[in-house]
Amino acid sequence: MQRAAIRLVLAWLVTAVVAGAAQAEGRLERGHANYVLHCSGCHLPDGSGKPAAGIPDMRATVPQLLATAAGRAFLIQVPGTSGSSLTNAEVAELMNWMLPALTGRQDIAPFTTEEVTRYRNDRLDDVAAHRAAILGTSR
Repeated sequence: MQRAAIRLVLAWLVTAVVAGAAQAEGRLERGHANYVLHCSGCHLPDGSGKPAAGIPDMRATVPQLLATAAGRAFLIQVPGTSGSSLTNAEVAELMNWMLPALTGRQDIAPFTTEEVTRYRNDRLDDVAAHRAAILGTSR
């Protein structure tokens, strides 16, 4: 009887792990799809942006922004994110795909729906000036 119970518990654990991995993969796929639909028009599929038009190379800029709490909030507050039709959960999924994909870093704390909700309503009047202030650069 004990062996049957142990097997049942092990089977349940394996199923839970596999299901959790599939859910995480689904969130990453949705994050990528939403990046393509909502961000890549300006930031381009590879994140290189259009610096001459004032759209920074996210591959270089995002790691600097992630170094501060204000920079992390900025990523949610930019008009393309804060004003998008995405839900807060979808924005978190997008960020959690985009940040490692464009920076190559896997050590980035994931965005949560609660964090997106907290920052999203604080809209920016002057995106370039706000970004420059966070990065310590001129516009």
